[in-house]
Amino acid sequence: MSVDGDLKGRLHRTVAEQLSEHLRSLDGDGPLSPDDERALTRSLIAAELKRLAEDAYRQGRAPLDPAAEAELAEAVFDRVHGLGRLQRYVDDPDLANIHVNGFDNVWLVYRDGTKVRGEPVADSDRDLIEIVATAARRMGRSEKRWDQVSWELHLQLPGGERLHAVMGLTGRPAITIRRHDFTIHRLRHLVDLGVIDEGLAAFLAAAVRAKLNLIVAGGTNTGKTTMLRCLLNEIPREERVITVEDNLEIGLDRFVDLHPDQVMWERRGANIEGHGEATLADCVRATLRQNPDRVIVGEIRGVEVVDMLRAMSQGNDGSMSSIHADSSKGAIVRLGMYTAEAGLDEQTSNKWIANAVDLIIHLGWVDGVRRVTSVREVLEAEARQIATNEVYRPGPDGRAVPAPGPAIRNATLNRLVAAGFDPSYLTDPAGWW
Repeated sequence: MSVDGDLKGRLHRTVAEQLSEHLRSLDGDGPLSPDDERALTRSLIAAELKRLAEDAYRQGRAPLDPAAEAELAEAVFDRVHGLGRLQRYVDDPDLANIHVNGFDNVWLVYRDGTKVRGEPVADSDRDLIEIVATAARRMGRSEKRWDQVSWELHLQLPGGERLHAVMGLTGRPAITIRRHDFTIHRLRHLVDLGVIDEGLAAFLAAAVRAKLNLIVAGGTNTGKTTMLRCLLNEIPREERVITVEDNLEIGLDRFVDLHPDQVMWERRGANIEGHGEATLADCVRATLRQNPDRVIVGEIRGVEVVDMLRAMSQGNDGSMSSIHADSSKGAIVRLGMYTAEAGLDEQTSNKWIANAVDLIIHLGWVDGVRRVTSVREVLEAEARQIATNEVYRPGPDGRAVPAPGPAIRNATLNRLVAAGFDPSYLTDPAGWW
């Protein structure tokens, strides 16, 4: 027997309200553990199912059979502590992205790039909105709204996935979920996946230890955040690391054993009265007062570039960020565009960039696989241009290989060698794949 969707919705609202009321009543007693909260939810569901059965008997109707009751209980539980039918896709480790363009128009993108259509994730668009809005109220670090007024939602799910949802501007509710594989968090994992070779892994690890300032560049879904995560996990344990992100994706809190002294910042939008906004630039600026050894900005998208460059050039050596760009050289152009947005003239902008950035690491898709394709050293500002060396360049198959030379300044190479790098890794033009 299939359970009526309206009944699911009514029971869900009742149980969610009862749970919220119970949690508020605890007040100063402290929050329940996740396991205790789930146990409380199941007891509330059981009590409501018992009440429904009693009502049915009183009114001369047949109650739900055991199978339908069990189905209803699980559906309501998944709505309260997850995303209903959407949760099974969130829990699938093989999925990279989930696109929901209305409750019955679902697309699944697997980690190998395969894209298939999924099953409906709710009974209607209205049902879908209610499920996600409930999750926003319960799952965020602070309660969030998603409705016609607060039409855009950014939400970190318990497993670290990032949910972005829009309503009212897209005809139907549009939801995108990005799943991050936090098991990929060291450079050796990128070697195993074929993103980099052994020599480039040694080069990048030494660059982190030598406290070079790094920019990770690439297009959409090329693995910039994963690369940042792997790089920052090469930072020595004793250093104080602060991350600043538009939405928490790097997952620094998952690596407390590697970074016991850590702080994670997340941009905050204004409330419905238009107050309380904290822009990415505000966050980056404020982190500099918290004595960081390194500042990692999830992705530069605008005027916060000035504060990031200031952090890199005024004592926070070894800081990192990412930027959307189609090449390592294009990343410099994009940095210049953002500094222009912030009001810097070209000459000043070039000097800041050249003074702050040491290396640009570019990621791209090569034969359907994410690869590092280029590593560019930033040298100095010359007139209206910024001089660079391409230390690693795309080989015949598109994968990064050492450029002839080696094409790197002696001063930079000496810093890398002092940090444990073997310069012979730069001598094989075919790389170490």
